[in-house]
Amino acid sequence: MKTAVIKFPGTTCEIDVLKALKEAGVESNIVGYKDFDPDKFDAVVIPGGFSFGDYLRAGSIAANTETMKKIKEMANEGKIVLGICNGFQILVESGLLKGALLPNLKMRFISKWVYVKVVRFDTAITKGLNKKVLRMPIAHAEGRYYLDNPEEAEKLAVFKYSDEEGNVKEEVNPNGSILNIAGIANEEGNVIGLMPHPERASFKLTSPDSQTDGLLLLRGLRK
Repeated sequence: MKTAVIKFPGTTCEIDVLKALKEAGVESNIVGYKDFDPDKFDAVVIPGGFSFGDYLRAGSIAANTETMKKIKEMANEGKIVLGICNGFQILVESGLLKGALLPNLKMRFISKWVYVKVVRFDTAITKGLNKKVLRMPIAHAEGRYYLDNPEEAEKLAVFKYSDEEGNVKEEVNPNGSILNIAGIANEEGNVIGLMPHPERASFKLTSPDSQTDGLLLLRGLRK
C-alpha cells in the first residue's frame, strides 16, 4: 500500500509524518500538491502546518485546490484519507468531513501532550487497535470541533479528550470542542481527521514517557 504525504505551501510537518510512516512500515512519499497523481497511491495523509499561511481561515485555501478534488475522488473510491491538525482543518473545509474547527475557546495557541480515548474501532486507523487510551501532543489555535447536531457528532467521533484512565470530562477538554471531540471520521471510516499529532508520538526519543501510541494508529495505513 503506497501513501502520499501531501505538501501544500506552508505545510510544516511532512518530514515528521514521512519518518513516522516509514517507522510504521508504510511505503510513502512526500508529494507537492501540484504534482499529485491519485492513480499512483492507495492512501493520502495531509499533514499539519499552516497551508497557504492559513489566510481567510485555517485550511480554507488548500481545501479549494484541484488537489483536494482529486483526493475527494479517492475518498469516494474507498481509499484512505487521513488529515492531521491542519490536514483535519482542510478536510472539514473541503466538505470531506462534517462540522467546523473553530478558534480555541480561550483564543490561545495550545501546545501540550494530551490523552485521547478511542471511541470508534471501525475506521482505517483504529480497526484492531488493542489500546483504548492514547497519549499524543496537540499544537493548534483553531482546533475546537463543532457540529450543530450533537447526536451526529457523537456518531462521527473517533477520539475524545480524556484523562489517563479514559474518563471524558470537561476539565480535560483543552479547546472547548463539543463532546470533547479530538477527531472524527466519515460513516465509512476511510476519511479520518484528528487534531493530535500521531507522528510526534511515534518515537521514544520524542515522547515524554517513551511510549509510541502514534505508531499504533499509523500502522493502520499498512493494512
